[in-house]
Amino acid sequence: MKKQTFRKISLIRLRSLSWQQRYLGDKRVNRTLYGRIRAAAARSVMLYVPLELEVNTLPLIRRLRREGIAVWVPFMEGESFRLVKYRLPLERKKYGVKEPKFSKQYRKRMIELAIVPVVGTDRSLRRIGFGKGMYDRFFAKHKKEIGQIIFTQRVLCWSTELVTDDYDVGADEVITAR
Repeated sequence: MKKQTFRKISLIRLRSLSWQQRYLGDKRVNRTLYGRIRAAAARSVMLYVPLELEVNTLPLIRRLRREGIAVWVPFMEGESFRLVKYRLPLERKKYGVKEPKFSKQYRKRMIELAIVPVVGTDRSLRRIGFGKGMYDRFFAKHKKEIGQIIFTQRVLCWSTELVTDDYDVGADEVITAR
């Protein structure tokens, strides 16, 4: 199976979830992520502002900020992104992605945990996303500044075949609602 075929099958599966499955699943994933963040005693975490098919991490972001944990999110620049401190208001940008308005608060230290959304993964635990390659380019450049990488997904879309490429970002763990 090719990566594009697997991506299409995974997207169909993710779109088929009811709003109840999405809501309850997102709560479960956020609870697990919070536990991982606390266990790692992380003070600096990379998260994302979710698209419709991704786990809604906004409640987790709010909780972490209240607890004084630095939350960094992608800010698109060309074919990749840089991390900026999460802050409101958010603006809808290219591909429907919401992100903070331009920020000069750049990341200056290690990110202990990077939480990354995926469309699917294979047995190598490498990421299949929406096909733009932004996360791959970011991690290729910043891998040394990032500790553990955790993929999130509402329902596990897993291929037993290797469908990813060597340049696709890999994870230490995948957390799903089921």
